Amino acid sequence: MKRYSRILKIFAARMRRFLIMAALRVNLENILSLGYKSDMPQKQLAVGYALYAALGAFLLSLPFASVSGISIVDHLFNAMSALSTTGLTSVDVSVNYTFAGQMIILLLIQIGGLGYMTLSSFIMLGITRHLGSAKNNIFTSQFSLPDSMCGQSMVRNIVKFTFFFEALGIVLLYPYFLFHDVESPLWSAVFHTISAFCTAGFSIYTDNLMRFRDDIYVNIVIMMLCYMGAMGFIMMTDIVKKFRDRRYRITFTTKIIIRITCALSMISTLHLYYCEPSLQQYEWGKRFMIAMFHSVSAMTTAGYNTVDLSHLVPISMFVMSFTMYIGASPSGTGGGLKSTTLSAIYAYTKNKLGYRGDISLMNNLIPSYRVETALTTFVLYTFVLFSGIYLITMFEPDSADIMKIVFEASSALATTGLTSGILTMITVESKIILILLMFIGRVGVISLGNALLIRSHEQKRMMNDDLAV
Repeated sequence: MKRYSRILKIFAARMRRFLIMAALRVNLENILSLGYKSDMPQKQLAVGYALYAALGAFLLSLPFASVSGISIVDHLFNAMSALSTTGLTSVDVSVNYTFAGQMIILLLIQIGGLGYMTLSSFIMLGITRHLGSAKNNIFTSQFSLPDSMCGQSMVRNIVKFTFFFEALGIVLLYPYFLFHDVESPLWSAVFHTISAFCTAGFSIYTDNLMRFRDDIYVNIVIMMLCYMGAMGFIMMTDIVKKFRDRRYRITFTTKIIIRITCALSMISTLHLYYCEPSLQQYEWGKRFMIAMFHSVSAMTTAGYNTVDLSHLVPISMFVMSFTMYIGASPSGTGGGLKSTTLSAIYAYTKNKLGYRGDISLMNNLIPSYRVETALTTFVLYTFVLFSGIYLITMFEPDSADIMKIVFEASSALATTGLTSGILTMITVESKIILILLMFIGRVGVISLGNALLIRSHEQKRMMNDDLAV
C-alpha cells in the first residue's frame, strides 16, 4: 500500500507540473484579457471591460444571436448593460435575441458579476497555488477589501460563494417553475438565478417579472439572491468564519453593510407602502410585498420589477433614485456609491460638526485616507451623475420629463436596471450617454479616474484598515 501511495504522489506531482507548464504556455490571463495587458490595474480593468463590451456587441449582432433590424448602438447598449450587470435594455431581449443571443447575454452577466479576471485568478491559483502581485493588484482593484482579509482566500471564496448561491437558486426555482408550467422552466431558472445573484435584472420575459407579482415564493427567492449578491463577499466570508469559530470577530465593514442595508431597505419599503398611489389598489399584504421587492431591487441594484414603474409619482421616483444612488456594498455584485462610502462620509460630517480631530464611527477609528477616498468618490460620482442628467436632458428636450431622466441616469450609473419606461423613446445620443454611465458605474469612478490621469505604474500602498470603501 505504501508503494502505491508513493506512486500516486509522484504521479500527482508530475501532473501538477504539467498543468503549470500548460497554463504558462497557453497564458490564460492574456486570453481572458483579450490580449491587452497593462502594469496599471485600473487601466487593465477599464480597457478590459471596454473590450468585452465591444466583443459582446459584435457577437450579439451576428445572425444566429439576434433578429435583423437592431442597430449596433442597441447591441452595444445591451452588451454593456449585461457586462455591467445593469439590466437596462433598449430592445426586448425575449423577442429580439435568440437562445444563443440570450446565452451570450448571460455569459456577459456572469463575467461582470464575478469580475472578468476573478475566474482566471481562481484557475491559476488552483494550479500554481500563487496569485502573483500583478493579478492580486487587479483583483483588489475590482473588489474593495479590508486588509484583514487575504486576497488569495477571497478569490476562492468569491467563486465558491457565487456558484453555491447560483446552484441553490436553480434548485429552488426549477422544480417550482416546472410544477407551475412556466415556459422553458430550466432555462428560466438558470437565467433568472444568475441574473438575480449578479444583480443584473435581465429577464427572458417581455414583462420582466410582472407575471410573478402575486407569487410570494418567487419574490422571496429572487430577493434572497439579490441580497446575497449585493451585500458582498466580505459579509459572506465573515458569516462563514463566525459559524466556524464563535470567537471570531465580525469585521467593521460587515457591521456597516448590515446596518445600512437594513435601514435603507426599510425606509424605501415604508415610503412605497404608504405614499405610492399606484400601489394603493392592492390589499395590504400584496402591497407590502410589492413595496419590499422594489425597495430590495433598487437598493441591491438588481433592477427587477413586478409592476410598471412608469406609473410612479415623482416623489417615489426620487426616493428610488436616491436608493439606487447609495446602492449596494463593496466586494459584491451590485453598484452605486456603496454603503461603506456613505458611512465614512457620515462619520466625517459628524466628527467635524463636533470639532473632533479623529474620524471614528461605532468606536472604530477610520484613517484619513479612507475618508478622503470616500469624499473623492462622492464628489466624482455625483458630478458624473449630474453631467449625465444634463446631457440626456439636452438631447431629450420634449420626449421625457426631468424626473424620469434622473431615474434613468441614476439607474444606469448605479448599474441597477430599473426603468421609467422612456428607453424606447430616447435618441441615439442619449443611449450613448447611458452606455458611458453604465461603463463608469461598472469600472468605478476612482478606478476610471486613475486610469485616465495616473501615468506611472508606481502607486503607494495604502495603510491597513478594517473598513473597505
